[in-house]
Amino acid sequence: MLVDQRLTGLLMGQTLYTTPAEIYRALVEATAFGALTIISRSEEYGLKVDQIINCGGIAEKNPLVMQIYADVTGRPIRISRSAQTCALGAAIAGAVVAGKAAGGHPDYATAQKAMTGLKPREFKPNPAAHAAYKELYSLYRKLHDAFGTREAGGDLYDVMKRLLEIRAGARR
Repeated sequence: MLVDQRLTGLLMGQTLYTTPAEIYRALVEATAFGALTIISRSEEYGLKVDQIINCGGIAEKNPLVMQIYADVTGRPIRISRSAQTCALGAAIAGAVVAGKAAGGHPDYATAQKAMTGLKPREFKPNPAAHAAYKELYSLYRKLHDAFGTREAGGDLYDVMKRLLEIRAGARR
């Protein structure tokens, strides 16, 4: 992971025929690749990530984004039952502070079990899309490391050509 607030982003592979929808999708995919980078780093240090639970507006209102995240990460995506997870966290803390005698809960685990949950819909990774994203992710990581670390210094000659080949294949 890169911890550098001065890093910026870039869009690659655009032509005169690139559509606004393709740019939007590229931005969504980039955020999903960033999430996968964080997941991969967590797993390098022994924290296994089997599923992802998202919350808030985008998670609730944009199934396309959730499906892309599932396809990129290769993990099922679930949505929190609560649209206001920050407020729910405060309510859980309040219920624990109040205690069982006052109608609350004796501890955080009990409060969380009683007060949280998931919506029934699950976004499962599409195996074919996941395979395509694995290849794109390898290119993303090459660029990620080249622009974000001093040590990378690799050859980026093939990146644009490979991106164009992948796009041409997807458009067939």
